[in-house]
Formats: sequence, C-alpha cells, structure tokens
Amino acid sequence: MEKISILGFILAILYFITELACNGHTHVDNNVQSKQKALIDFNSGLKDPNNRLSSWKGSNYCYWKGISCENSTGFVISIDLHNPYPRENVYENWSSMNLSGEISPSLIKLKSLKYLDLSFNSFKAMPVPQFFGSLKNLIYLNLSSAGFSGSIPSNLRNLSSLQYLDLSSEYLDDIDFEYLYDIHSEYFNNLFVENIEWMTDLVSLKYLGMNYVNLSLVGSRWVEVANKLPSLTELHLGGCSLSSSFPSPTFVNLTSLAVIAINSNYFNSKFPEWLLNVSNLVSIDISDNQLHGRIPLGLGELPNLQYLDLSLNVNLRGSISQLLRKSWKKIEVLNLAQNELHGSIPSSIGNFCNLKYLDLSFNLLNGSLPEIIEGLETCSSKSPLPNLTELSLYYNQLMGKLPNWLGELKNLRALYLSSNKFEGPIPTSLWTLQHLEYLYLSRNELNGSLPDSIGQLSQLQGLGVSSNHMSGSLPYSIGQLSQLQCLYVSSNHLSGSLPDSIGQLSQLQDLDVSSNHLSGSLPDSIGQLSQLQELDVSSNHLSGSLSEQHFWKLSKLWYLRMDSNSFHLNVSPNWVPPFQVNDLDMGSCRLGPSFPAWL
Repeated sequence: MEKISILGFILAILYFITELACNGHTHVDNNVQSKQKALIDFNSGLKDPNNRLSSWKGSNYCYWKGISCENSTGFVISIDLHNPYPRENVYENWSSMNLSGEISPSLIKLKSLKYLDLSFNSFKAMPVPQFFGSLKNLIYLNLSSAGFSGSIPSNLRNLSSLQYLDLSSEYLDDIDFEYLYDIHSEYFNNLFVENIEWMTDLVSLKYLGMNYVNLSLVGSRWVEVANKLPSLTELHLGGCSLSSSFPSPTFVNLTSLAVIAINSNYFNSKFPEWLLNVSNLVSIDISDNQLHGRIPLGLGELPNLQYLDLSLNVNLRGSISQLLRKSWKKIEVLNLAQNELHGSIPSSIGNFCNLKYLDLSFNLLNGSLPEIIEGLETCSSKSPLPNLTELSLYYNQLMGKLPNWLGELKNLRALYLSSNKFEGPIPTSLWTLQHLEYLYLSRNELNGSLPDSIGQLSQLQGLGVSSNHMSGSLPYSIGQLSQLQCLYVSSNHLSGSLPDSIGQLSQLQDLDVSSNHLSGSLPDSIGQLSQLQELDVSSNHLSGSLSEQHFWKLSKLWYLRMDSNSFHLNVSPNWVPPFQVNDLDMGSCRLGPSFPAWL
C-alpha cells in the first residue's frame, strides 16, 4: 500500500512537470534566462566609470535601472540609458555620467524591444551598429549626441515600425558649441549620409532628427524623401550642410507635417512658397541661411502656425507693416531679426493675443512706435499683447518717444530697444513691470533720470541705459535690485555720488558708470561685490582715498578702469589684491606710501 502511494506521488509530479512544459513555462524560463544573458552581455561591453548600472544584478532584470518590461510576459520592451544630466549642466556634469565602450549585438535577442535610447553618452567615434537594423520591433531610437560617426547604415530601412529616429546633436544649439567640441569632441556625432533613399521605407516615421548630420552628398533629394513619409510630423535638419537652391517637390504630400527646422544650412534661394500649402504647420525654422527676396505674406495666414524663425538670412525683404497686418491667429514666437525689413510697426500688433516672443532687431525699421495699439477687444484680457515676455527691436532706425503701453505689458521679462533714435524720458510705467529681468535702452537719445521706483523691479538682472542724455543721480534704491548682474549707465550726464547701497548688489558682475559727471568718493561697499568681474568708473570727477577695503572681496575681477579721476591709492606696500586683472588702468592715480608691486 505504501509502495502504491509513493508511485502515485511520483506519477503526480511527472504529470505536473509535463503540464508545465506543455503550457510553455519551461520555454518562459528559458526565455527569461536568454533575455537576462543578453542584457548581461550588453552590459559587459560598456564602460561605466560612475557605476550607473550598479543595479544590473540578480535575476529580476525588469527592475534594473533603465530597463522596462511588458507586464504580462516579462519581455524587455525598453532600454533607456541616456545621460541623465540636462543640457544646462553639460559643462560640469555631462562627461561624469557618460557610458562608452562597445555595443553588443546580443540586443538582437530582445525580440520585443521597442524603445532604445543611448543619447548623450560617449561611444567615441564608433559607427552606428549595423545590427540595429535587425531590431525590427523598434518604435523609438535615440542616438543623439552620443559620439557615433561614419555613414548611417542603410539597413535601418528594415525598421518599418520606427516612429521616432534621432541621430542629431541638436541639444547644443544654445550653449558654447565650439568650446565643448574642442574639449569633449568625443560626445559629438560625426555622421553622414551617402544615399538617403532608404529612408522611404520608414513608412511609420513621425519624428526625424538629424541636426548636424552631414547631408551634403544628398543634394535636393531630402525633400522628395520626406514627401514619401506619410506620417512625418517633425523634420529637424539643422546644420546639415544642405546648400544651393531650396528644392520644391513636384507634389506636396506632407499633409501631417507640423514642424520643419532646417536652420543653419546654406540655402541660397527665395523662401520655399510650397510650405504655404502645408496647412498643419505649427513651427517653421529656416534661420541662419542665405534666403533672399520677399517674405511671403501668406505666412501670416497659416491657420496653425505658432513658431516662425527666419532670422539671420540678411537679405530677406518685406514691409513690416504689411506682414503684421495679417491674422497670425496662433503665433507665439516670431523672429525676423537680421534681415532687410522696412517700414514702421503698425498699431494692429495689438491683435497678437498669443504672442510671447517678438524679435525684429537688426533690420531697417523706421518711424515711431504706435502711440496706441488696436485690437484690445480681441484679447480676453482686454490688455495689449497679454502674453508677450520678450520684445527685441534694437539696431533699427526707430525714433520718437517710447509709448506708455510698453508699461502695460504685464508679463514682459525682456525689453531690448538699444541702438535706435528714441528720445524723451523713459515712461514711468516701465518701472512697474514686476516680471522685468532685462531692460536695455542704450545708444538712443533718451533723457530724464532714473527714479527711486527702479527699486521695485525685484527680478531685474540687466539694466543698460548707456550713451543717452540721462541726468540726475543714481538712486539709492538701486541697492534693492538683489538679482542685478549687469549695470551699464556710461556716457550720460549723471551727477552726484555713487550710492553706498551699490554694495548690496551681491550678484553684480559688470558695473560701468564711466564717462559721466559723478563726484565724491568711491563707496567702501564696492569691496563687498564678490561676483564683480568688470568695474569701470573712468572719466568722472571721483576722488578720495582708495584703500584695501575697496578691493576686499573682488577675487573675480579681471577688468578695472579708474583713470581720469582723482583717486589717491593708500594701501600697504606688500598688500596683494585678491584679483588678477587682465585689463588695468588706474590713470594718474596718486600713490600712497610706496608703489605696490601689483600695479
């Protein structure tokens, strides 16, 4: 009886194992082991100096950092190993967290992989792996700013499910690209395309980012290829060495295209008017090219356009009055700087209820700003340009007085009106703009004085009124500008003494009060400005003794001009200042007990 029970137990166990095998559990276990080994092989080829992948151990790979799995099967669907530091920390932290080394073809075993992000790492000058073309379930592939070089493999055409492809270095557009390239060139893609025809097989592609990929061998074929991608919504080809005339497709089929960015190339032609037939366009960037001829007025009628940048083309022409009288229903960013726009700004600009950024600098605009603006009833706030945060009109030929409505732009953060012919006083309403961070009015014909109410601009970081006819004294309330980094008031008629409150400007980096009629002594509190890099008090009527106290905390100072005053330097012979200036002019400053070695 006991033998029968044991036999029954063994038979039951065999039955259970057979059932598991029949139901695929053994296969799943093998699959798990296969996926785990593939990831371990992949990891073994990587160099990880900061141990970012320290969690890659144990059997439960779905919990490893950067790995995501499908809940029902446990299959790996995502590998996200992008460098985690954002671009604003790129100088200090970028290289500290990068991965490098070799990319193992073991990834081919991850048959369910849909998402692969290796961006902003350092695969130093290695080619894009050919086997990526075998990852046929990929939907998302991001290799931007990861240091790859060479020809982009044409077998990527096999990725027919791919919706997002980024091979660019676009994240470096707004920082010191040349500096970083010299110091960390291994992080920059050095890719090129010999033949772009294979991209027409990427029939699911929605996003294509190839900024700074060399497309000079492609010629004009890029337009026809893009025209054959029925789902394409974003096209980024900035800095791709595209040249000659702007190609026109025989038939515009880009019905889904919302974003086109082809800036920083060498197109030498008229504006591509076929873009006016792409009604879904939300963003157009053709800045920094060699476009010429007239800016088509039809741009202002594109029903969904929110962003337009045609700056830095130099030879684009147009009447600003005619352009701004179009509807521009949804426009938020309008940058037409550094072209040949002419005429005066119309009062209809008030209809731009969604406008956040307007840059018309470096053009040929003339006339005065409109005293009043139209269309206030069209904006829900009933106020002019209610969303405008930045207005740039510098380097034009604008004249007349500054209108009071500038002070009604309640969300304004930056106002650049330098290098024009504006006259009269600065409207008092400007000193009530609580969000204002930058106010530059230099090189005009403005007069009047800086009022005590300037202290209300608690967010102000930069103030420039140099080369005007300003008079009066610097108000004591200027010391309340705790965020101020730059103060430029040179070449005016300012008089009186420098207020001691200047020493409260703990963030101040540049101070230029030269070429005025300032008198009295230099405040000791200047020595408290530990962030100061440039100090120019030359060509005034300042006098008095300069002591060690005046230079106490100025360790970052590299530019110092104090000539054409009547200072008396009174420091001990062996005193060494905390700074090392590259540009020093003490003028005819009378020396103290002996000649200091640092002068």
